[in-house]
Amino acid sequence: MTARLPAIIAALGCAGAVQAGGIDRSGQSIAALFEQGRHVEFSLGSVSPETSGTSVAALGSVNSGNMAEDYLQFGAAYKADINSQLSYAIIYDQPFGADVAYPTGTGYYAAGSRAEFESHAVTGLLNYRINENFSVHGGLRVQSVKASAAVPVVNGYTVTGDSEVGVGYVAGMAYEMPEIALRVALTYNSSIDYDVATSETFLTPGGFATVNTTTSVETPQSVNLAFQTGVAEDTLLFGGIRWTDYSAFTIAPAGYTNATGAPLLSYDDDVFTYSLGLGRRLTDQWSIAATVGYEKSQGGFAANLGPTDGNTSVGLAATYSMDAMTITTGVRYVDIGDAQTQFGPFAPAANFTDNKAVAIGVKVAYKF
Repeated sequence: MTARLPAIIAALGCAGAVQAGGIDRSGQSIAALFEQGRHVEFSLGSVSPETSGTSVAALGSVNSGNMAEDYLQFGAAYKADINSQLSYAIIYDQPFGADVAYPTGTGYYAAGSRAEFESHAVTGLLNYRINENFSVHGGLRVQSVKASAAVPVVNGYTVTGDSEVGVGYVAGMAYEMPEIALRVALTYNSSIDYDVATSETFLTPGGFATVNTTTSVETPQSVNLAFQTGVAEDTLLFGGIRWTDYSAFTIAPAGYTNATGAPLLSYDDDVFTYSLGLGRRLTDQWSIAATVGYEKSQGGFAANLGPTDGNTSVGLAATYSMDAMTITTGVRYVDIGDAQTQFGPFAPAANFTDNKAVAIGVKVAYKF
């Protein structure tokens, strides 16, 4: 077993930006922190979801049309050693997001509803190697969020939130056995709290009225357990488990909540995401990898702005190495879990079935 394996552990990361659980997108990976030497990487993913449902007979049995928009996912990281025991990494990602837009003119009860949630995070990490096997890591994450939404069926409601910046932290530990390419890393990502200045607009008998409010938003805490191990010469088994505290995540602007008695967006259950993959080095230049992913369906009713429940995914990737540079391309197919929504007294109000997403991506990494 040789420890000189290419970076096939991350071979599918550039096409992995499909997390059906909540608004999770990047998975908040810190894999760059464990790269050898000085390392820089850039990634770009393109995600194309197809998510539609049909209302129940009492609401006209109308198809919603595809309500999930395509989006791009960017990432970058820089890692370097300070000395033989201490190293650092600076990681940029877009950890959470939503791009929802129900088509208009369909007759569907949520037609014209939309939501956008955008986040950007820069994480600075230090890794201290205690000995050959154990290390600890931690640092700070600076993250911005911005959101807007429209729910025309609720008195023409719209809301726009200002961009806000918050700070959280990251802490973890890792165990490694380099001779068999083994690494197990446990990382905690704290929640980040915001008080977002929001502008809410309703249609009243006298016309549209706008009220300025403050909405508390907390991006969820999470725990990542990532592992890899050599299982044969030039063959690597890898995977992970991610827990995300979505039961504590709520977006509840005061005006909307007062009018409807419910938050704009919330989740009843936490989400566990599982992944397992196998990578193989074919030559000095080429490596391939395959992975499967799974999120359990939680049951109950999903939000109209997020009508999914669990997922199953498969992915393939290839990495080409030339001197100090590696280029990885990957594709992932996601079978999005069926979900039911509710609307006022209608529970269920619609059934979302047979939905999917396809992600393609590229990652370029360089060591110097």
